Amino acid sequence: QLRLEESGGGSVQAGGSLKLSCRLIGVDFKICTMGWYRQVPGKERQLISTISPSGIPDSDSKKGRFIISRDVEKRTLYLQMNSLQTEDTAVYYCAACRNGQGEFVHWGQGTQVTVYS
Repeated sequence: QLRLEESGGGSVQAGGSLKLSCRLIGVDFKICTMGWYRQVPGKERQLISTISPSGIPDSDSKKGRFIISRDVEKRTLYLQMNSLQTEDTAVYYCAACRNGQGEFVHWGQGTQVTVYS
């Protein structure tokens, strides 16, 4: 059965860091693009970063405060979040495998990240 299991969310003071994990079950890293999104209530889901089947993060991932990575042996996708700000408060989702329209097909249940001042 294919599923994605996120963990690592929680509450952190502004300026702090968190590392989210997404364990992939039944998903082959080597053939699927993976990604992280976040969503604030009342707003659309926002793409944060993606990583290709060959393990190359998208160009935006190498800049800024959020860094995507993966561990193929552990079958886990990560999102390192640094210098967190209150506006980063959201539910964070991992996603796997794009269809022909470029949309992600598989989603995790989401993990809440709350940044307080």
